[in-house]
Amino acid sequence: MTDVNDDVRDDAPAGRELLRVEGVAKSFPGVRALDGVDLSLRAGEVHVLLGENGAGKSTLIKMLSGAHRPDAGRILVAGGPADDPAAATAPDGLHEVRIRSAQDAERLGIATIYQEFNLVPGLTVAENIFLGRQPRTALRLIDRKTMRARAAELLRRVRLDVSPDTPVAELGIARLQMVEIAKALSLRARVLIMDEPTAVLTSEEVETLFAIVRELRDEGVGIIFITHHLEEIGALGDRVTVLRDGRSVAEVPAGTDEDELIRLMVGRDIAEQYPRQRPEAPGAPLLRVRGLTRHGPNGTPVFEDIDFEVRAGEVVGLAGLVGAGRTEVARAVFGVDRYDAGTVEIDGQVLAPGDVRAAMRAGLGLVPEDRKGQGLVLDASLQDNLTLARLDRDTRGGLVDRRGQRRAAAEVAGQLKVRMSGLGQHARTLSGGNQQKIVIGKWLLADTRLLILDEPTRGIDVGAKVEIYQLVNELTAAGRAVLMISSDLPEVLGMSDRVLVMAQGRLAGELSADEATQDAVMELAVRPAGASGPRHTNESAMEGSDVR
Repeated sequence: MTDVNDDVRDDAPAGRELLRVEGVAKSFPGVRALDGVDLSLRAGEVHVLLGENGAGKSTLIKMLSGAHRPDAGRILVAGGPADDPAAATAPDGLHEVRIRSAQDAERLGIATIYQEFNLVPGLTVAENIFLGRQPRTALRLIDRKTMRARAAELLRRVRLDVSPDTPVAELGIARLQMVEIAKALSLRARVLIMDEPTAVLTSEEVETLFAIVRELRDEGVGIIFITHHLEEIGALGDRVTVLRDGRSVAEVPAGTDEDELIRLMVGRDIAEQYPRQRPEAPGAPLLRVRGLTRHGPNGTPVFEDIDFEVRAGEVVGLAGLVGAGRTEVARAVFGVDRYDAGTVEIDGQVLAPGDVRAAMRAGLGLVPEDRKGQGLVLDASLQDNLTLARLDRDTRGGLVDRRGQRRAAAEVAGQLKVRMSGLGQHARTLSGGNQQKIVIGKWLLADTRLLILDEPTRGIDVGAKVEIYQLVNELTAAGRAVLMISSDLPEVLGMSDRVLVMAQGRLAGELSADEATQDAVMELAVRPAGASGPRHTNESAMEGSDVR
């Protein structure tokens, strides 16, 4: 931590303006990302930045963190001297600055927690928290004892029970998020930018995060908070700036009605957030899973004795707390991970364990939880990403039909309303929501019959969510099926025809759409392994009942 940051934290009175963005614009080839955006941030407030994917939120925060530079407009900050002798000084004590790097942002007291993590897998938690800022001994050697002690203190503050010496590669996504928060807290920044920090957290972890944010707000930190969960705005925010198509279209109080916020975001009313069109009766089973079991290295079950089926035309939700084994089951069904016992059948055909190609040939597709790390080739074009799962079909005599690929990719990109400059654009440059559409589009082009969606709308705005839900309806109306894994319980309840609930690696129960309430799901999700009590099983569904 630097003396500048300590001074800024202590001297910032409540309500004093810390940051102002005036008329900022930014263009990329074929895309006007920002077009005259205005934003201000005061000490001791949470300012929510709201907008659809592609509205310009990521570009704006990358500008404030030094990754991008504006083509026009000004960024002004309070505190120390301007970083450019030619920069103008405003009468209210703000100074125009040019933020050219992450180091510039840090010197100005700006810290950013990105939606996509910025951690080094091969380093420990402590090494990641203090990367580039390690405490030193008098001999300028890294003081590892002090570093571990400071890291342990920060981990306690974010209520994360892991050792500072744990390699981050061993942590799950939710814990990685808390490490990112601890890293930002270590900077003692006066401006903290949080990009979708709750997207991968459980409700208990969200409450922990909110408590941390409130503590920082009380200390005079100004916080820019980006979220797609509208219910979080009233619980935490003070003001809201809404971006649409690269412009700041409104600044409203955090208590503004959700319907009005949606209208401002998307430019239209969305009558129903979960527009599930339930089938009158599902068709024949497409997927049958029997006795699926996998043990970890120490012999402890990762999941055990999993039985369920998914029928044509239906959406089956797979709910449970983080760590219950939902993602692990999905990966095993798709062949990414091997399992020790049980079978996976598609239309009565038993799939070989650990064979992704066999799963794809049988008509399975997986949209993974980590879209950047597992769902996309980030430095490949959108066309290549969209057609990757059908490459065998597009290849004749060792030659790829690029013209046919382009036609197919253009058609599905149009269907999904992907915001892009062209099919040659690299996947890395898209917003999170548009990246997710590309991952889904890849499986549409592969004629997938059963699509496994693992956290399909994480980090996606309400407008794009509805588009994905409508796509789910189209898939099931065409006789396909969806297995949906989500930590967003309202999403599971709103879009599922049946809900399977996992707890501690076992299937704790099954609920029909009429029976599935938040209380009913949570009662099953927190049930200890082996606990007795009433529960629905999928035996009725396996025997041909029309449980939906």
